[in-house]
Amino acid sequence: MQSNLVIFPKTEAAKNSTQTEERTITKYERAEEQFLELLAMEDLDNKLDANPVRASEFEQTLSMAIDTAYGNDRSDEQAHRFLQRILYRINRLKLFWYDDLQNYTNERSLYLYSCRDQIETAWQQWELAQLDVAALQQLDVKHALIERASADLNPPLSESSRYIREEMTEAGYRHLLAIGSFDGLVEGSRLCYVLGGAANEVQCTLVRVLIEEYGNGRLSRKHSTFFAQMLAEFGMNIEPEGYFDLVPWQVLAAANHNFLTTDRKRYFLRYSGALTYFEVAGPAAYKNYLAAAQRLELSEAAMGYWELHIREDERHGRWMLDDVALSLAERYPNDAWELLLGYDQEKLMGDRAADAVVRSIREAE
Repeated sequence: MQSNLVIFPKTEAAKNSTQTEERTITKYERAEEQFLELLAMEDLDNKLDANPVRASEFEQTLSMAIDTAYGNDRSDEQAHRFLQRILYRINRLKLFWYDDLQNYTNERSLYLYSCRDQIETAWQQWELAQLDVAALQQLDVKHALIERASADLNPPLSESSRYIREEMTEAGYRHLLAIGSFDGLVEGSRLCYVLGGAANEVQCTLVRVLIEEYGNGRLSRKHSTFFAQMLAEFGMNIEPEGYFDLVPWQVLAAANHNFLTTDRKRYFLRYSGALTYFEVAGPAAYKNYLAAAQRLELSEAAMGYWELHIREDERHGRWMLDDVALSLAERYPNDAWELLLGYDQEKLMGDRAADAVVRSIREAE
């Protein structure tokens, strides 16, 4: 696609700035390649104990990226992208992908854990600084949850929503599906981490949500199958992570945050609040995508996933608010504010990811 942008001659300072940026990007790409080699290395921990220098260049880049992304006020998209990609590559080992068993040889590596914790510690402090946690602790949690859910069920259309509904082309729709497949093809998988333990109404509600996401155990009805059908309608790649390189760091961050809050039981309330927002607000976003598909006169197969989610997530949103979030607020009155923290973080990250996706679509078009 040809650009209508006029390219002006660069000043010497601009040239130097661009060259520096290009060297940084190359360095991040090289460090990620080195990390992939470490990830596949047999007996990784013992080999690094014997020869620590093998990981030194990657570690230097990792440390630099953390300082660049979270240690100052300026935004460095490449640093964020590098860190979230590394973190995701570690986190995804918690799921089974029906691939070569050797890919999991380092799933319990202490070195990988140290890399994960190094990124997460700085990143989570950066994320928390964007919310007024002290103010959340002073709220009437049940009232605040009900108020938030009511507002997010049918929010006013944002600029991004209007663009999707009214302007996005079929090429843009395919780009949306490509990025969306990152989550859509592994539908609800991380929810399984919070289901074990004592039986009660909250647990059973969460199990019901997971079971419906998984089509009640029938592959033909599993939500990810409907997403794969949308991709197949356009002749696109239906393999999970097939479009990983298109995924903005903001989308990766939302996934990595989900991994963190499901993996740590101490964050159970935060995750429950986050899932409440996700299920309450989901139908509004899916209606935008459905409206775009209908405007483009696409086939039923090319939009079926959105229709399914609008129906089921409206029900899931009520379950999550009434039977999970409000119930947990009563069970944990002193910690109930963490439900609001999870809810507000999910909304903040979701809005940030949605804006990044629209920017990516506009660039693709």
